[in-house]
Amino acid sequence: MPEFEQSRRFWRRVKPWLKWFFPGLLIKRWLFVSATGVLLTILGLAILANLTPVQYIFQLLKLLISALASIIPSYVSGVGAVVFGVVLIAWGQSRSLGSLTEIFDVKSNEQLVSRLMTHRRLNKGPKIVALGGGTGLSTLLRGLKEYSSNITAIVTVADDGGSSGRLRREIGVLPPGDIRNCVAALADDEEKLLSDLFQYRFESGDGLSGHSFGNLFLTAMTKLTGDLESAIAASAKVLAVRGQVLPATSSDVNLWAELTDGRIIEGESNIPHAGGKIAKVGCTPANPPALPAAIKAIHEADYIILGPGSLYTSIIPNLLVPEIRDAIAQATVPRFYVCNVMTQPGETDDYTVADHIRAIDNACGEALFDAVVVNRQSPGERALIRYAQDNSYPVFVDREEVAKLGRKIIAANIIDQNIQTGYLRHNSQRLARVLVQECYENYQENFGMTA
Repeated sequence: MPEFEQSRRFWRRVKPWLKWFFPGLLIKRWLFVSATGVLLTILGLAILANLTPVQYIFQLLKLLISALASIIPSYVSGVGAVVFGVVLIAWGQSRSLGSLTEIFDVKSNEQLVSRLMTHRRLNKGPKIVALGGGTGLSTLLRGLKEYSSNITAIVTVADDGGSSGRLRREIGVLPPGDIRNCVAALADDEEKLLSDLFQYRFESGDGLSGHSFGNLFLTAMTKLTGDLESAIAASAKVLAVRGQVLPATSSDVNLWAELTDGRIIEGESNIPHAGGKIAKVGCTPANPPALPAAIKAIHEADYIILGPGSLYTSIIPNLLVPEIRDAIAQATVPRFYVCNVMTQPGETDDYTVADHIRAIDNACGEALFDAVVVNRQSPGERALIRYAQDNSYPVFVDREEVAKLGRKIIAANIIDQNIQTGYLRHNSQRLARVLVQECYENYQENFGMTA
């Protein structure tokens, strides 16, 4: 039995290499052609240089060289062997690449090489940790994935509204909505159809209406794998996600807010509609544990980003996890906060940039970031009118107050404005470029950026 087990283990190790010799791969023949070309090239160079050591070592080559030299001058046979060898190498390599092109479903060798170069560049990119929730974080991730594959998105799981809330109440899983958005945002652009499928929302059907396919998929995977973290990992493989998405905690947390008038509002979806000014936010159970993978990512990060997103219902909930808060506080790498462009009714009415910073500092008991990213360009008139209807206004950049709080202001044009509707959104590419460029210029680290 021991000999049998040893033999089995040996063939288990060898088997992956043997698969390259199986028929039908259309690889071996062209590798053989390339190898023949290499040998001919060496032979031609040996003839031209009359390398006697090579002749002594390879008797066959010696005889062949002597025979060729007696019939054809060395300067003719040598050059001919080199040229023919180079032709075989080029032919074999091009056909090998052609076979790989078919396997990886690309249209040309140039596209294959481009994809390989992009893959290598992104793998060498900075280790980025981004925290938040809602649509703000996913918007940022779409831009960051163009600079690195080493991205970790840490997402709040306090959502209790919409499809996520229904699945949370009816099935007892952590809310998948914000996580779904982030997974889709980090998906490889080549997998756009799968990404669109993941984001597809049913508009009819008893029990299905209002649910997105991705939410249902993550819920089913959670039940199959036993936890949301494993479900996300499985989904990431399907969508070829660049980086990883992690819930801030595996605990079933419920958000609450204490208003300045003394009321306690429970539930993330209820807080913006309470009609009061928020004094404090917390969660039940208090001090939920963080995922070890999230803490590891923060410790290894080259820089850390908070936001953009709803201040009290997307950003701060992640910081209610003590281990996450402490890990960010202890980090010595650049830490940024991306401030919202417009105030959010029911959460940040009349807030300035400094007010946003104070809210985060008060929730954490200390300063967690070094710089705040704000929009430089004022929204257009149509956008101002559109948002004023919902009592939402531009967040004023009070530079002096921000300076008193010891934060650097990074101002840039980072929003898109829909001319017809006036709707505003952070521009993924410009926002990511500003953050990476800021880190590059101030810390002189080559992240393999592209302009």
